[in-house]
Amino acid sequence: MRKLADGIDAFNRTLGHVVAWGTLVVGLLQFAMVIARYVFGIGSVWIQESITYVFASLFMLGAAAALLADGHVRVDIWYREASPRAKAIVDILGTLIFLWPVTGLILYESWPYVARAFAYREGSRETAGIPFLYLLKAEILIFAGLLALQGLSVIVRSLDRLGGPPSADPTSAISTRGAGH
Repeated sequence: MRKLADGIDAFNRTLGHVVAWGTLVVGLLQFAMVIARYVFGIGSVWIQESITYVFASLFMLGAAAALLADGHVRVDIWYREASPRAKAIVDILGTLIFLWPVTGLILYESWPYVARAFAYREGSRETAGIPFLYLLKAEILIFAGLLALQGLSVIVRSLDRLGGPPSADPTSAISTRGAGH
């Protein structure tokens, strides 16, 4: 199981590094749109929609990498000071009670939505817009799937922590998985 968790982590870490370049793309597209509009008086629906597509992709494809790196927001009342075993229990319960039910609901509810978009090859509502909206909508399923897989990695690593001898290492199971990137 540890090899599976390592594979999930490696995939999401690599995807996160690749997707992170989208921030540069968004900045350049935004800059190009502002220059085109205010310097040359030219508007472009394609560029405006590209910014939305890339930004949405950053969020959806980078969410699992953020979970891997412990970058998600949590209410940290006592977690920071908790023992590694207590953190492992919280991570397992958080995945089982919150993460997996939410990702399951997203997959269940978005499947027909995405399937319809693919059936019609849904594109932009704008005449000059990007004709690949269905591909962007497919990222909803990928988003939920990647988060659910990363949750599996969290559980595997947390079970390892619970099954092993008590550790003096104060870092959480999540933050040690993100090491080395």
